[in-house]
Parts: sequence; structure tokens; C-alpha cells
Amino acid sequence: QVQLVESGGGLVQPGGSLRLSCVASGRSFSLYAMAWYRQAPGKGRELVAGITSGGSTNYADSVKGRFTISRDNAKNTVYLQMNSLQPEDTAHYYCLLQGGHWGQGTQVTVSS
Repeated sequence: QVQLVESGGGLVQPGGSLRLSCVASGRSFSLYAMAWYRQAPGKGRELVAGITSGGSTNYADSVKGRFTISRDNAKNTVYLQMNSLQPEDTAHYYCLLQGGHWGQGTQVTVSS
């Protein structure tokens, strides 16, 4: 049974930083692509960043240059380093493991 547990969200001022973590269990983590999605109130879920099993990454245009996705296969963990956060980054952030497995998400609120 696959389980994903996100952490690291919170309230941060504009211009601040947060690092999200997603720990996976129940699958050979290193073999699968991972991604971060987000959903703001009243909006659909959107891809933020993805990383393949080989470490290749892709980003939404809105976060390029500010967010960095990475993975530590020894820890079964994928990270999302978020810098220069803006109010429009406020959303619930979800971790996805290839094959359609979602975590419960973590809330990020950017506000002064």
C-alpha cells in the first residue's frame, strides 16, 4: 500500500521561503517519477514541478527560477524548495507518485 505524507507548509510573508517534504512508503521509490501539484481556492489542481526517476526536472512557468524540486532516494523523499514566495503561491500543495498516488497535502499561505 502506497502512502505519501507531506510536511513543511505554513504561513510565510511575501519574499520568504519554505521547503516542502514528501515521504513515500510502500513502493520502490527510486523507480518512479514524482511531482508536486497545488490547488488554490476556487481553482483546479495544477502541476508545479516534476522529477523523473533519473533526476530530470520540469517546472510550471510561474515558478521557474523560484522553486526547485529534488529527491533523496535513500530517504524515499521528494522536496520542493520554494523561494521568493508570493501571495499567488498560496494553495494546498500535494505530492504525487507516478501511478496516481496522492498525499493529503500541506497548506502554504503567503501573506503579510
